[in-house]
Amino acid sequence: MNITAADEAILQESKAQKGHPKGLGVLFTTEMWERFNFYGMRALLTLFLAKSLLMGEKEASIIYGGFLGLCYLTPMLGGYISDKYLGNRNCITLGGLTMGIGQLLLFSSASVFQGNIELAKTLMWVALGVIIMGNGFFKPNISSMVGQLYPKEQKNKLDSAFTIFYMGINIGALLGQTICPLVGDVEVNGVRDLTAFKWGFLAAGIAMFLGVIIFSILKNKYVVTPEGQAIGGKPQKNVAYDDEAGQAKFSKNAIRGSLVAAAALIAFFYFVAGQNIIYSFIYSSGLTLAGLIMTDQSLTKVERQRILVLYIAAFFVIFFWAAFEQAGSSLTFIADNQTDTRILGWRMPPSMVQNFNGLFVIIFALPFSALWIWLSKRNAEPISPVKQAFGLALIALGYLIIAMQVKGLGTAGKIGVIWLIVLYLLHTWGELCLSPIGLSLVAKLAPRRFSSLLMGVWFLSNAAGYALTGTLGALLPPTGDKYATAAEKGINLQGVLDGTAQLTQEQTAFLAEQKIATAYPQFAGFTIHNLYEFFMVFVILCGVASVILYLLSPILKRMMHGVR
Repeated sequence: MNITAADEAILQESKAQKGHPKGLGVLFTTEMWERFNFYGMRALLTLFLAKSLLMGEKEASIIYGGFLGLCYLTPMLGGYISDKYLGNRNCITLGGLTMGIGQLLLFSSASVFQGNIELAKTLMWVALGVIIMGNGFFKPNISSMVGQLYPKEQKNKLDSAFTIFYMGINIGALLGQTICPLVGDVEVNGVRDLTAFKWGFLAAGIAMFLGVIIFSILKNKYVVTPEGQAIGGKPQKNVAYDDEAGQAKFSKNAIRGSLVAAAALIAFFYFVAGQNIIYSFIYSSGLTLAGLIMTDQSLTKVERQRILVLYIAAFFVIFFWAAFEQAGSSLTFIADNQTDTRILGWRMPPSMVQNFNGLFVIIFALPFSALWIWLSKRNAEPISPVKQAFGLALIALGYLIIAMQVKGLGTAGKIGVIWLIVLYLLHTWGELCLSPIGLSLVAKLAPRRFSSLLMGVWFLSNAAGYALTGTLGALLPPTGDKYATAAEKGINLQGVLDGTAQLTQEQTAFLAEQKIATAYPQFAGFTIHNLYEFFMVFVILCGVASVILYLLSPILKRMMHGVR
C-alpha cells in the first residue's frame, strides 16, 4: 500500500500526540547541568561563608536567603528582555555563560581567602552578583520553552511534561549535591579542609559550561515545532501555537504609578516591617510587577481572572519555599552540628545530606507523572491549587516529625541521620505536588504574550519565599557546637541566653568574634528557645497555609475557566 505525504504527516502527528517532543529531552538535559551547577554550589555556600570567610551561621543564613531571593527576582527582568528583545534561546545561552563565570569567581574567592580574606569577600560578592544575573536570564526562559513545545491540543500533557522536566532538575541537583561536597567538603584527620571548597565551585562551573554547549549544539535540531520551525527565537520570529502572541500594552501612567508604588513598598518593608534593603526590594518588586501586569489594556476578563489565580497560588507558594529551602541553611547547620551522619560506618559530609531530596525526586517523579495522567483519564485529577495544598501539608508533616525527634534533645545530643532522610522524603513528595505543578499552571493560564514575564512573576514568589528563608533560618537557636566553643572560654552560654550570666570584656569580645548569639531569637513576638520551637514555626506556617489554600480551591477553580 502506498503512503502519501498527507498520510505520513498524519502518522507523524499521531506519534507526536502519543509521546513527548524530543525538544523536551534537550531542555531536560540543559536544565540538569544548570541545576548541577546551582545546587552543587548551594550545598557548599553557607559552610564556605561561615567557616572560610568567618561570617558566622546567622550572617551566612541571611546572605543565603538574600542570594536565593535575588536569583528568583531577576527572572522578572530576564523574562521581560526575552519577551521584548532577545528571545528564549539567546537568554538561555547568555544566562548559562554568565553563571559559569560566576562559579569561576567563587573558585577564585575560595583560592585566596587564607592570604587575603578581604579580597576573598569582594570576589564572593561579585561572584554572587554575577550568578544572580545569569540565573535571571536562564531560569524563566527554559521553563517557558517547555510550555511552548506543546500546542493547544496537547496542553493536557503539561503536568506530566513539567514533572519529567523537574526530574531533570533533580538529577542535576543530586549530581551537584553529591560531587561538589565530595570534592569540596572534605576532612583531613577529622578536621574540615577549608581550602577544598574551591574544587566544589570549580566542578559547578564546569557543569554549567557543559550545559550551554549541549543546548547550543542540539537546539536547532530538536527544540522546534513538528514543522521544524524554531521555538524560542526573537519575539518577531518566535513561533506561537495560538493567536495570543503580541506585545504587552502598559500605559506610561501605569509604569509611573508602579515605580511610585515600588518606592513606597520598599520604604514600608524597610522602615516599618524591619526587613533589610535586599529583602524589602524583593517583596516590593513582586507586588509591583503583579499590579503592573493587571493594568495591561489588552487583557480580557477571563485572562485577568486566570492571572489572579496565579497570584493567589504564588502567595501560598512563598511559605512552601521558605520552609523547603532551609535545606541549604538551618538544616545544613543542624546536619553539621547536631546530627550523627554515619551510614554503615561512613560519615557522610553534612553538606551532602540534602542530596536525598534530589535522589527521591528521581525515584518518584515518573510515578507522580503517571499518577496525574491516570487520574486525568478517570476525571479524578485534582486541580493544581489542591495539589499545591497537599504539597504544603506534606512539608508541614516533615517538620512535625523532625520537631518531635529534637524535642528534649538537649544542647549536646544528636539525632540519627535517618530522621533528616525521612524529612527530605516528605518534602520531596510535597515538592512534586507543588513545584512542577506550579510551572505547569503558569504555562496553562498565562496568555502567550506574557508567558516569560508571568513565569518571572511566578519565580518572584520563590524569591519572596527564599528571602523569608533567610529571615526564618536566622531564628535557629545556638546548637551544641556553640555551647562547647563558649565553654572553652569559661562561658555559660545558657546563662548568656537567659540574660543571667556575667561576662568579662574578653568573653564578650570572644562571643562577638565567633558570632555566637547572646540572646534567644524572636519571631512574631515569640521567643525561640530550642530546636523544637524552631521547627514548629514551619509546621504552623505551612499547615495553616495548606488548609486555607484547600478551602479556596473551589473559588479558584471557577476563576480558571476550565483549566485544571
